[in-house]
Amino acid sequence: MVERKSADSRKAEIVAAMLRLADELGPDRLTTDAVAKAVGLTQPGIFRHFATKQDLWLAVAAQIARIMTEGWEQVLATDALPKDRVVALIRAQLRLIAANPAIPAILHSRELHSENAALRGQFVGLMTRFQALLVDALTEGRSLGVYRGDLDPKDAAMLLISLIQGLAIRWSLGQRAFSLEAEGGRLLACQINLYRAQAPLEETT
Repeated sequence: MVERKSADSRKAEIVAAMLRLADELGPDRLTTDAVAKAVGLTQPGIFRHFATKQDLWLAVAAQIARIMTEGWEQVLATDALPKDRVVALIRAQLRLIAANPAIPAILHSRELHSENAALRGQFVGLMTRFQALLVDALTEGRSLGVYRGDLDPKDAAMLLISLIQGLAIRWSLGQRAFSLEAEGGRLLACQINLYRAQAPLEETT
């Protein structure tokens, strides 16, 4: 006798399928029919767990938020110095993207967000929090003399986020032919050294 999956297990399975298929098909082309087939359900079966497709995407957003937050909290739980904390936060994002390649496309899907204001709001809030974590570390580093006195932490944080976004796009268009974290570490070293008060060029590890 086949054991019946719990509602929570089935929901987690559906969300995982959404993330995988969003990478394979693109978030804008992903249908509930494709998700249903991937998990062995009918479309009505999907909607027994999620009332609407918008609700399903909100569950995907919640899963992305959970794994991002876990990565950030692991960094914040350490006693890393500001420079090391900035690097660790960026590397955590790069590892997350490498493990979940659909995330950049989901975060930046104009069509997806235009149809789901709540989804857009969740992602804006998530990235605002990430920016705030970077700003805090950069501000602390500036006060300790690690970074230049004229460094604007908000602008510096936005440049670092742009580095992640641009690199993720290049990685995706290049068929993921290079290590996202290794290339990100190389470029991040260059960026961080531009922020530093005095330091020779060095590569982050």
